[in-house]
Amino acid sequence: MSAANRTGAPRAPALVSPLGIIVAVTLWRILAAWLTPVAQDEAYYYDWARQLSWGYFDHPPGVALLGLGAQLLPGSPLAARLGTLLVSTLTLLALWRLYHACGIRQQPLLSLSLLLAAASFPGLVSGVLTTPDTVLALFWVLALHEALAALPGQHGARRWRWLSAGAATGLGLLGKYTMVIIGPVFLIALLARDRPGLRTPWPYLGGLVALLVFLPNLIWNAQHDWLTLRFQFGHGFMTDTGALSVPADALLGAAAPRAGEHADATPPEVGARLTGVGSFIAVQLLFWGLPLLVALAAPLTGSPWRRSLAELRTGLSVQAQVLLAAAALVPLLLFGTIAAGGSVEANWAALYIVGAAPLLATAVRPLARWAAGAALVNVLLLSLYAAHAATAALPLPHAADRVLRETNGYPALAARVAEMAPGPLFADRYQTVAMLSFYGASASVSQWPGLTRPSEYGLGRLVPIPRLDELRATGFTLVVWKYAVPSIPGFRQIEVETLFDCRGLPLHRVPGIAWPDASPCGDDWLHVWRVLRYEAEQASKTRTQAQASTAARPDAASVAHCPSKAGLGVAGLG
Repeated sequence: MSAANRTGAPRAPALVSPLGIIVAVTLWRILAAWLTPVAQDEAYYYDWARQLSWGYFDHPPGVALLGLGAQLLPGSPLAARLGTLLVSTLTLLALWRLYHACGIRQQPLLSLSLLLAAASFPGLVSGVLTTPDTVLALFWVLALHEALAALPGQHGARRWRWLSAGAATGLGLLGKYTMVIIGPVFLIALLARDRPGLRTPWPYLGGLVALLVFLPNLIWNAQHDWLTLRFQFGHGFMTDTGALSVPADALLGAAAPRAGEHADATPPEVGARLTGVGSFIAVQLLFWGLPLLVALAAPLTGSPWRRSLAELRTGLSVQAQVLLAAAALVPLLLFGTIAAGGSVEANWAALYIVGAAPLLATAVRPLARWAAGAALVNVLLLSLYAAHAATAALPLPHAADRVLRETNGYPALAARVAEMAPGPLFADRYQTVAMLSFYGASASVSQWPGLTRPSEYGLGRLVPIPRLDELRATGFTLVVWKYAVPSIPGFRQIEVETLFDCRGLPLHRVPGIAWPDASPCGDDWLHVWRVLRYEAEQASKTRTQAQASTAARPDAASVAHCPSKAGLGVAGLG
C-alpha cells in the first residue's frame, strides 16, 4: 500500500512525467531565448568569451564559457545563449535525479517538485538569460546529489562520494562565489546524520578536491591584487575594501570622481533593518509565483499541511530530509541576516528553491492540477514579458519596464555610432560598452576610466588600452548615458549629438546638447545618450589658429584688385 493510502490522503491525479516536463520547459526556453533581446549584463559576459581566462573583474570564469556561442553568430541572442540552454537543461536532469535519490519517486510528487522548481521565476529566467547563477545552479544540485550519496543510507556508507561532492563544489565556485555557502549545508548534514564520518578523511579530502578545482581562480586573484574577491566581498557585504585599481586608470587622471568605492558606514536604524528583512522574505516567496497561492488554499480542501508533511517524511529518507532542509534554510538565513544591515539582490538566496520545492509540492499535492495550471500561468506571464521585450507592445509604466531599459535601442545606437568618425570608441558605463560590442558598433569599443565603476574592460584584455599620445593624435568618440557630459583634461569637445530612445519609435537625433522637451515622447523616454567627439586641446588650438589665419587672409579676388593689400598679405605670411 502506498504512503498516500496509508495516511488516508486523497489520491491526486497523475501529471506529466518528469521527462515530459523537462522537454516542455526546454522548448519554452529555446523560444524565449530566441525572442528576448540580449540584456546588458549578458552582453558583458559574452564579451568575456572573446578572451577566456581563469578570472574576471566581476566574477570567476564559468559564465564566460556559457557565452562561447556568441562567437558563432555575432548579434544573435539565440546563438549567444546556447551554452545557457545546455547547462540549464542539465540542471533539470540533475534535479530530477536528486529528488529521485531523496526518495521522491511517486507521481505526482516527483513531477510536482520538479515542475515547481523549474517554473519558479528564477528557474525560468536563469534558463534563458546568461548569468553566473546558471552555472551555480547546476553544480549546487550536483553537489547536493553527491553529498546525499556520501551520507549513510540503505546502501551503507559511501563516504568516498565526498570527493565528487567536493569536485562539484569547486566547479560551482568557478561559476559564482556564492557556492561557498554549501559548506555549512554539508556540515549540518554531517553533524545530524553522520558524526562518525567527521572522524574519517573523506569529508576533508572532498574539501581539498574543491580547493584544487578552485585553485586556478585563486591564483589568478593573487596575481591581480585579489580583484574579484575584493569586489564581490564589498558588493555582497556592503563594506569598504579599498580602491579597485585597473590598468586603464593609467590612461588618464580621474576625469570624474569614481563611483561606488566606499560604502556608507552609518548602520541602518531598527525600522530600516526590519523593512529590509521583510522585503527580502516577500521577494523570496514571490519567486514561486501563483503556485504559492495554491499552497495557501490547500488547507481549505480538507487535507491539512500536517498530513502532507507526514506523507513527505514517510517518502523522504532521513538523510534527504536534513540535506534538503539545510539547503533551503542556509541561503535564507544568511542573506536574510545580510538584508537586515544592507542591500541584498533578490537572486542571491534563490538557491533555497532546490531544497524547498518538495515541501511546496507536498503542500499543493491535493490540488496538483491547480498547481500545474498556476505554474503554467508563470510561464505565460514571462512569455508576455519576453514578447514585450521584443516588441514594446505592453503599456507598462516606466518604473516597471526594466526589460526595455535593459534592451531597447542599442542596435540603433550601435548603427549610429558606426556611421560616425572612425577612431577609438569609448563609453562611460560598462553596460553600454558591452551592448555596443555585441551589436558590432566597433571592433574596439572600451570603457573610459574614472567616469563610473571600473569593470573588466579596464584590465585591457578584451580591448587593448590605447596610449595617451595615440588619443592625442587621433581624437576619440565617447558615448555617455543620460545627461552627463564629462570634461576630460587635455581634450576638448568638438562635436555633440543627443540621441533619444523612445518605445516604438526610431532613434531620435538632435544636434548638440538637448533636454527632454526635445524628445518625441516627452519625459517617457527609455534612454538618453550623448555622443561626443573629442580632440586634443593642442590640436584644437592649432586648428582654431589655422581657421583664424584663413579667415584673416584676403581671398584671391581681393588680392587681384588690390595689389597693396596683396603685398601686406604676403608680408604677413612671411
